[in-house]
Amino acid sequence: MSLRAAPTLRPPRHRVDPRARRWWTLQALIVVSGPMLLTAFTLAPLSALFFAGALPWLGPLLLVTLVLPALGYLILMPRRRYAVHAWELGTHSVYAAGGWLRHKRRIAPLSRVQTVDTMRGPVQRWYGLATLTVTTASTAGDIKIAGLSDADAEELSRRIGEAAQAVPGDAA
Repeated sequence: MSLRAAPTLRPPRHRVDPRARRWWTLQALIVVSGPMLLTAFTLAPLSALFFAGALPWLGPLLLVTLVLPALGYLILMPRRRYAVHAWELGTHSVYAAGGWLRHKRRIAPLSRVQTVDTMRGPVQRWYGLATLTVTTASTAGDIKIAGLSDADAEELSRRIGEAAQAVPGDAA
């Protein structure tokens, strides 16, 4: 009896737009890192003014619990996310990879595609980016491809729609 190694799934071929890194960095600054750094840089001077004796232990505590995690997230998350996010449209399926801590790969048959939506938030519009959401007849949920250029999102949306109509099955 021989044990074979399970075949590995290659990454999708197309990367998202390089501007997505700047979008994710700005998102990180607004949502996570900015509030953490603001809290740390507000608490430090306030404690120096009102509780000077607390500064020897509060300074390192703020550094370890707020400043370093905020800077780590701000620097690492966009790079890691860009390295992982990719997509591919085959003749019979849509393939997308995403995440930054937990990597997620998803392949959905075109015969199961129900809708294709394009979403552009205000910051995405500023960078000329969009998120494509492919809704399928699956309990696993939608496939989201974030960080596409506007032109790529429109073209991919059109191609998925056409391909889904050409494949016999639920989508036809």
